[in-house]
This record gives sequence, structure tokens and C-alpha cells, in this order.
Amino acid sequence: MSPFRLSPFGVMPDGTPVNLITLRQDDLTCELITYGGAVRSLTVPDRDGKPTDIVLGLDSLDAYLSQDKYLGALVGRYANRIGNASFSLNGREYSLAANDGPNHLHGGLHGFNSKVWTIKNPAEGAEDSETDPPSQVVLSLVSPDSEEGYPGTLSVQATYTLTGEGLEIDYQAVCDQDTICNLTNHSYFNLSGHASGPVTEQYIRLKASGYTPTFPGSIPTGVVCPVDGTPMDLRQGCRIGEHIDDDFPQLAMAGGYDHNWVIDGPAGVLRPAALAWSEQTGIALEVLTTMPGIQFYTANFLEDCPMGKGGASYVNRGAFCLETQYYPDSPHHPNFPSPILPAGKLYHHKTVYRICKK
Repeated sequence: MSPFRLSPFGVMPDGTPVNLITLRQDDLTCELITYGGAVRSLTVPDRDGKPTDIVLGLDSLDAYLSQDKYLGALVGRYANRIGNASFSLNGREYSLAANDGPNHLHGGLHGFNSKVWTIKNPAEGAEDSETDPPSQVVLSLVSPDSEEGYPGTLSVQATYTLTGEGLEIDYQAVCDQDTICNLTNHSYFNLSGHASGPVTEQYIRLKASGYTPTFPGSIPTGVVCPVDGTPMDLRQGCRIGEHIDDDFPQLAMAGGYDHNWVIDGPAGVLRPAALAWSEQTGIALEVLTTMPGIQFYTANFLEDCPMGKGGASYVNRGAFCLETQYYPDSPHHPNFPSPILPAGKLYHHKTVYRICKK
């Protein structure tokens, strides 16, 4: 058994080929493309055993190049927003691209989502194992010093492993200078099927007692607020649409949910962060992570996305994202967990998307 299957997916304007990677394990199948390291599909059985693709994706490279939704992509060098497109480190001010109003979003104009990643060899020793090698692929990328304004040459490696329980993404990075680093995956999930329309009747539970409210423009105020007594309290689980349009300023500003929650438990330890499920299909998705925060985003601005797989029309609130991360704008808030990556130190985080039945 090969760890993955490879096939062509298109050619970049500069002639660089892009490949489609297929991982299979038991009754799960995952497709990735080397452009942006993007998860293109994740097909799992519903309660009746019917294969159901629960990730939004596109049918051509041209469609990926034309969209600005970070569809399925691996995002960096800094996921989410940095206010005023700048930060200070070691007494020096660094200016970044302002690609979200006055702010910096998801690594800038040419972030990791728009790079063609390199496929590395399967894990050493896999071919010598008495069992089949894991359904796994390792993608790598080198971000040169000063790219998008960031200090240091950053070498990144992302390992995607499909197990019988779901998809795991292991992130590693090292830099030759002090820098900041915050990597995530921006997959859009719809547990009733990628083409099934709004997710407002699906359910969400977040293991988070606090969240980081924002100013207009989605830059955190710097305060961690308790979720108690607000529509941001998702600890018991509820329909995604139950409170999404409540008269609550944070929801009104974002057009729905698009906030960072503070995950309960110690960062650096793999622990449950979220659980979502569809009563229609019986598919549930549990997210576990070592990161301190998670952005729950209800795809409030998806409607101008290109036509999806098989001609699907992707609509506003037609999916949700669960982006594990350092908090947005952390470089400006010393009370937030620090995203600083010292020179030579290993950045290492892991997120697991576990498929279960509900």
C-alpha cells in the first residue's frame, strides 16, 4: 500500500505543476492539492454508510487561483489578523502587507495559501514496517527572510495523516531569526455534505469558557471575556443558527460567528476544542488541538466563491471553519499567548479532525 496517490491538478502561470494527493484509510478518503496545501475533500460514511464529502472544494486550479476564501488552505506565516499591518519584535518595527483594510490577514498578499508546497518523501522507516505504511504525506515550504515583511527564513513542514478516525495535521517550523509564527488550516466543513446548503441547522459545541471580543475590523480589544450569559456560550452545544442573528454587537459586526475562543485546558497539550454534528447525516466532527485558541467562522461571506465541486453553489453560511490558532493580533497584546518563535527553536503544533457518529 502506497502512503498516497498522486495525479496532476494543473499548472501555475509560471509553469510550476500542481498535484492532487489522495489519502485513503479504511472508509475515509482525503484529497489535498499542493497549491496552498489545501484540503480539497474529506469523504466519510454517514450513519447509513453512504460516502459523504464534508469539505468544500473546487474542481480546477484556475478556480482556486480566482478565489479569496482560503478554501481548505494551510495559512501562514501568521493566520488571522494583525492590527495596523505591523508589529514590534526585539525593539524593531516590522511593516506587513495591509490586505484587509488597514490590517494584515492570513500572511498577506502572497501567504502560504498561495504557494505551491513541495512533497517530501514518506516518513522514514514506513516501508520497513510489518504493517502498511500510514496514509500520510509531508509537505514543505521555505519562506525567505522579509517575505511579506516577516523577519527570518522560515522552514515549514506540514504532515497530513489520514487514520481510520480522521485527519491529523502536524505543523513544524524553524527560523534562523526571531520571528512570529501562527499556522492553521482553513477548511470549510458542511457535515450534511459539501453541496447541501446552509449549516444553520447543524450543531456546534466549543470547549471554551472565554473569547476575545473585537473592534470593527475584527481586531481584538485585548480583553478575554467570559462567554457566560451571551450567545458566545457554546459549551453545551446548540444549533449553529440558534443565536447567530441575536441582537448582540459582536455577532452583528461580523455578520455571524467569526471570533476566537479561548480553549479550556493547557495549551501545548492535545485536548478537545470543538464538536460539530449533523442530525441529517449523523456525521460528527471533533477537533482536538495543542493550540490555545480556535476561530469559529460561519462562512458569512461565501456567496461569491467560484462554483464548487460538481457544480455546487456555495452560499453564505453554507459551511463553517474551525481554525486552531494563536489569538488574532497577539503581537500587540502581551496578555495573550505569545506567537514569538525564537531563532532555532522548533514550532510544533498538532490538530486532529476526528470523525465520529452522533
